[in-house]
Amino acid sequence: MFKDPFKITEPTCISFSGGRTSAYMLWRVLQSNDGLSNESKACFANTGKEDEATLRFVQDCSEHWNVPITWLEYREDGYIVVDYATASRNGEPFDALTTKKSYLPNPVARFCTEELKVKPIKKFTNMNDDQTMVGVRADEPHRIPKMRKRGMLIPLANAGVTQADVQSFWKSSNFDLGLDFRNGGTPLGNCDLCFLKGPYQITSLVLNSPKRAVWWAEQEKKIGATFRSDRPSYASMLQFSQEQVDMFDPNEEAIACFCGD
Repeated sequence: MFKDPFKITEPTCISFSGGRTSAYMLWRVLQSNDGLSNESKACFANTGKEDEATLRFVQDCSEHWNVPITWLEYREDGYIVVDYATASRNGEPFDALTTKKSYLPNPVARFCTEELKVKPIKKFTNMNDDQTMVGVRADEPHRIPKMRKRGMLIPLANAGVTQADVQSFWKSSNFDLGLDFRNGGTPLGNCDLCFLKGPYQITSLVLNSPKRAVWWAEQEKKIGATFRSDRPSYASMLQFSQEQVDMFDPNEEAIACFCGD
């Protein structure tokens, strides 16, 4: 007998990253359960560095689907609950974290996702990894083993959902995320200039909007270090982007992150 991976039978957290994939996961959950039960929660953790279009999309999902989505933000003593109107938009939660730790996250110590997203959601819901749904698709084999090892629920992967399925859904939807989908992904998804994105992608985004690099450059200046030791600082990339766009290989892939699409 077919078991619906989106069917919820116990308290569950639907971790909504603010991207199309995790939003589609939420929609499938709502379809399979005739809405969201009182003991289950949909949560979005805002770092303050998401694009405005992402914040608008989270709010649109809540309004169009009539589903409560709890907005959370990191604070030194835990978290606070915010909403679309009061959510940070200038990196305040992220800045508070780097100030507290006095060092920056990097590809080896990616504590930003754990501290800014995972822990606030866990503290709010009081649920463990094995009660948390994350938006990992069947065509993301590099992420699936890690999520299974943590015991997380990955209904999209279990249902065989691919990127093509997700894009097909949003093409037929009456609303969508206001960020371009190209080259198999959403360049401005998650934190705008996340250090896990490919370097060519980052310089392209900086070239398109130089002001995006300012916050990241200020963080590196504040701590006196860089997010990555294997590439120029954000201040340097800002300068280089004004001089030459092809300083990095355009085919270099980004590093997979828990945040999701």
